[in-house]
Amino acid sequence: MSSNAPRHTALDALHRSLGATMTDFAGWDMPLRYGSERDEHLAVRTKAGLFDLSHMGEITVTGPQAAALLNHALVGNIASVGVGRARYTMICRADGGILDDLIVYRLAETEYMVVANASNAQVVLDALVERAAGFDAVVRDDRDAYALIAVQGPESSGILRSVTDADLDGLKYYAGLPGTVAGVPALIARTGYTGEDGFELFVSPGDAEKVWQALTEAGTPAGLVPCGLSCRDTLRLEAGMPLYGHELSTSLTPFDAGLGRVVKFEKEGDFVGREALSEAAERALENPPRVLVGLIAEGRRVPRAGYPVVFEGKVVGEVTSGAPSPTLGRPIAMAYVDAAHSAPGSGGVGVDIRGSHEPYEVVALPFYKRQK
Repeated sequence: MSSNAPRHTALDALHRSLGATMTDFAGWDMPLRYGSERDEHLAVRTKAGLFDLSHMGEITVTGPQAAALLNHALVGNIASVGVGRARYTMICRADGGILDDLIVYRLAETEYMVVANASNAQVVLDALVERAAGFDAVVRDDRDAYALIAVQGPESSGILRSVTDADLDGLKYYAGLPGTVAGVPALIARTGYTGEDGFELFVSPGDAEKVWQALTEAGTPAGLVPCGLSCRDTLRLEAGMPLYGHELSTSLTPFDAGLGRVVKFEKEGDFVGREALSEAAERALENPPRVLVGLIAEGRRVPRAGYPVVFEGKVVGEVTSGAPSPTLGRPIAMAYVDAAHSAPGSGGVGVDIRGSHEPYEVVALPFYKRQK
């Protein structure tokens, strides 16, 4: 077998039995869609969707100095995260460039789980191992120890409640707790990448099919459907959530990406990239970088990543993500644009789509925010 053959999740056979269209994503064979991408998207917005996210990279950090290591390795203040809570953060290079954006869960006093994007999991693992030198902490690759199943949408709480013993009412956003789902052990986290309420369930790969089937059985009467990566992308785009390789990259610092708030200079001790990020923060104040904005099409043509944003024939930015929005019924995009054209309602802005300058309206992100 070729070493370049894609990896398969524990649910691979189940996806194929459901007629999923599969695609290679970050070295994994993953479901792109099961039927209509639009129907899957709208199910998550109005009812619920079920996702296999087992391609994500779980890395466990344990030991007396686990918190100190993560504070040194990452830009956030991880030591201040309470047990049972989670935090969105980033890992940067010494020059401030973003290696990945992460969610860190504090599972116990001296135990953390770092969840990296599939495409960057090895890079993050290698960086954490390297940065652990001198700390009384152990970095462990747990990518094969977990399957990750997400149930997202307004009906997700009721569906999950019927198959778990966990106190979901007491589970806050960006928190996680151990419990059982369909009778098997799980870490139940109230997190997601869709803009809706929902849960991500970390379970043993051997238990994944049982959990998926139990959620399907409980959720089908409430309108739950299996969902692929295609609608996950349009859901996160509507919610204004960045995607590594599009809105985030090593060529950008968190301040360039408009996410300087995740960098905590006030935390104790030094951290990788501090000096470069401090300089980036000062530059951003003196000379604002391009701003990440939303664009809504006046017509029907869909912008794609890399398309130039133009104003009076001059390039003033670049599209990072674009797609038809099932919720808005119009094409949308995220783009980095010059600060002078970043204010919501800025007129005269267009996207160069194969030589034609299509008119777009600049709007504040996100495009969609759920009613709480």
